[in-house]
Amino acid sequence: MESPRIIAGVARIVRDVGIAEELAQDALVAALEQWPEDGVPDNPGAWLMATAKHRAIDLVRRRERYARKLAEMGRDLETSGPRSHLDEPADPDDIDDDLLRLVFTACHPVLSAEARIALTLRLLGGLTTVEIARAFLTPEKTLAQRIVRAKRTLAAKGIPFEVPYGPEREARLGSVLEVIYLIFNEGYAATAGDDWLRPALCEDALRLARVLAELMPKEPEVHGLAALLELQASRSAARTGPAGEPVLLKDQSRARWNRVLVRRGFAALGRAEAVSSGGGPGPYVLQAAIAACHAHALTYAETDWGRIVTLYGMLAVRAPSPVVELNRAVAVSMAEGPGAALALVDALVGEPALRDYHLLPSVRGDLLVRLGRTDEAAREFTRAAGLARNERERTFLLTRAQECGSLR
Repeated sequence: MESPRIIAGVARIVRDVGIAEELAQDALVAALEQWPEDGVPDNPGAWLMATAKHRAIDLVRRRERYARKLAEMGRDLETSGPRSHLDEPADPDDIDDDLLRLVFTACHPVLSAEARIALTLRLLGGLTTVEIARAFLTPEKTLAQRIVRAKRTLAAKGIPFEVPYGPEREARLGSVLEVIYLIFNEGYAATAGDDWLRPALCEDALRLARVLAELMPKEPEVHGLAALLELQASRSAARTGPAGEPVLLKDQSRARWNRVLVRRGFAALGRAEAVSSGGGPGPYVLQAAIAACHAHALTYAETDWGRIVTLYGMLAVRAPSPVVELNRAVAVSMAEGPGAALALVDALVGEPALRDYHLLPSVRGDLLVRLGRTDEAAREFTRAAGLARNERERTFLLTRAQECGSLR
């Protein structure tokens, strides 16, 4: 629980997240040695933080650049007090600043998306290498090497342990939000494997989004992402059937949606709108607004599809992509009918980015079913199943293809 804060606090001193992680582990070893004899301190987290910082200072003192580094640390770290005061609580604001720096460092664009995700889950999510490898169906050795390379890259590139400002901050914030969003999406609809949902990943991403929202209360897109994840997570219990099979949105029991998470999502969306300035809502705020439309509707039929189409149109302007257009087509199918939507989907068939995207033929198959063209729909669902890498989803799509045969 304390690991991310300790690593963040120490990384500010040593300017190296790999060394900071090792010093945090050293502090834990010291606790395991001393606490059985001396007793657990009143504030274990502060004890661990102080111990790790003392070791960081000792490390810096052994370096040739001792004087310059010590000046950067400041007088408070050089004279941090005797060991009898190690259990005094640290400054919460200082810890939060360090934690924010760690978020931006772990998600630095100099790293690949895969490395950013792995390093974020390792340092901030508190997951072990084995757990991360299992979650993303990656060999443990490969994942471990990815994390090691990420730490070395940050050190070799001399990436500053800081929260950037101005245009650089805006660019880096996008990377941070993207990493958290990707982690959540992998838990919400797993790319591959036997399980369609991985709740632990959703929970990690949601926790990171909440922490970031507390650390950056004036950033609308941060609140927008938090709102989006709260609202999406609220449906988790209703998204699978008794055997773990996927349940489509239109077939979900809304009584199983978590109303606490829905309320949290609405509150976060309200905060995003309250701190928004000119220029209109960003991509995450818009996606949260779309999710809110679903959460407001008591039934699938009562959904305000017209507003969702409008919001997707705004999203296509702010963050254009073929996937956004595909989602907009689904909303159009509900607002204007499957015929209008099929024309939009057919226009996406030649998109290189969607060539192996199984949801394209899946959506097309659904539209064809609604138009009574079941033979064509069966072929689309079969093709979608061939592209799907998740076993639950593949089985679901093959079942839909078979159902089309019974509709002839």
